[in-house]
Amino acid sequence: MDITVEPLTEDDRSQWQQLYRAYADFYEMPMDQQILDRVWGWIFDQGNAFYCQVAKTDSGLLLGLMHFRAMPSPLRGATVGFLDDLYVSPEHRGSGVVDALFAALQQQADDRGWPFVRWITADDNYRGRGVYDKVANKTQWVTYQMAVE
Repeated sequence: MDITVEPLTEDDRSQWQQLYRAYADFYEMPMDQQILDRVWGWIFDQGNAFYCQVAKTDSGLLLGLMHFRAMPSPLRGATVGFLDDLYVSPEHRGSGVVDALFAALQQQADDRGWPFVRWITADDNYRGRGVYDKVANKTQWVTYQMAVE
């Protein structure tokens, strides 16, 4: 199977929504049409440094997606990359899709002059972490989240 990675297009909306809903289900996060519409808008907003690349077959079937963005790193005085979401449909895992997505992410980061791309994942995402350990270095940083009420 030939896999290409390219920017999301308007024609991909239905398949993108299916993949993104499955991603939200994986992390047990609520997902509704309002969230989908908002994220879709961010992707196509030229003033927002938020991007989506998708892995596709020759026939146009979406196999996976990644959302990433520019992130200021004040201590470095530089902009770095942040990978927000990475998802490969379960039936296509182990077929090279994630490798193609990471190769494309590496190229996107290089094109933008980002010295690195950072991301977080769930502690119990063992399959994902097995892949991440091959393509990146685990950092020393622990993530916290403060609720705003």
